[in-house]
Amino acid sequence: MPESLEALEQRMADLRAALREATRAGDKGAASKARRELRAVEQAWNEALDAEADTALAEPDESAGRQRSDAVSAAVRASRSAGAVIPVREQVHQALTVLGANAAPKLISATHEAFFADTIVTTRLASLRRDEERSFAAQAYARPYYICAALTHDRLAPARGLLAVSTWPLEQRIVGPLGPRTDFLTQAVRVAEQIQRIQATGEQPSDAAWRLLHRFAQNVPGAHEGFGAPDPERVIRAATAEFEVHAEEDAAQRRAAAERARDLTDSQKLFGAPSLGLAGAADPTGTHGT
Repeated sequence: MPESLEALEQRMADLRAALREATRAGDKGAASKARRELRAVEQAWNEALDAEADTALAEPDESAGRQRSDAVSAAVRASRSAGAVIPVREQVHQALTVLGANAAPKLISATHEAFFADTIVTTRLASLRRDEERSFAAQAYARPYYICAALTHDRLAPARGLLAVSTWPLEQRIVGPLGPRTDFLTQAVRVAEQIQRIQATGEQPSDAAWRLLHRFAQNVPGAHEGFGAPDPERVIRAATAEFEVHAEEDAAQRRAAAERARDLTDSQKLFGAPSLGLAGAADPTGTHGT
């Protein structure tokens, strides 16, 4: 039986943690294995999500329920044409799953447009984190995941404008001095890998996907030259090479902050300590939020 979306999301979280630990330990073999398994699980998650959407549109064979199914399917198709069939929190989750790191609304929207066709109106994200926090406060862990805040390494406050996924390890949601850059490099790799997966199916990535990769490649030394479309494999090599330069120090900073965060409440671990206020996160590329 195919795994549920929730089970796949938990496997992705576990594999990301294993990948980070292998990177910290300098075990390239284990890191490569974890990365391959993570790609496979992410692909399975995308397929499971597509299957769930198709099931929602499918008509039952029983004639007794056909009329009601027709009405429901018509309503879902109408919502899809209006861009509203998938809740905004699910759209954000889809984009963040591709990116694999804390991201700003503009980047989330651009990623969703690149790989899921729809553009998320960023103004709709203004209250999303607050809505998620209220939902968690009302009934903690009632949902398989929450769209939550990235946390600043020094004050463990919500980093202004950066969203994350609650199932990610705490260290992954920490933004330290090197965090904006390492997150950017992670996202560059993940976008390039997503384009490769699309190409492997025989389909062509969208123009929006190539534009997104180009913006990343422009800010990674050695990732792209000239005016044509960047080579995804070259972007991956260049971004990975720079990431490895920062990986050990960045991991140590995140780990130290995560240790201090162990004393926070479950809600504060996801949404930050409000009493500490908001803290900005530097963007070393100038395009992290786009």
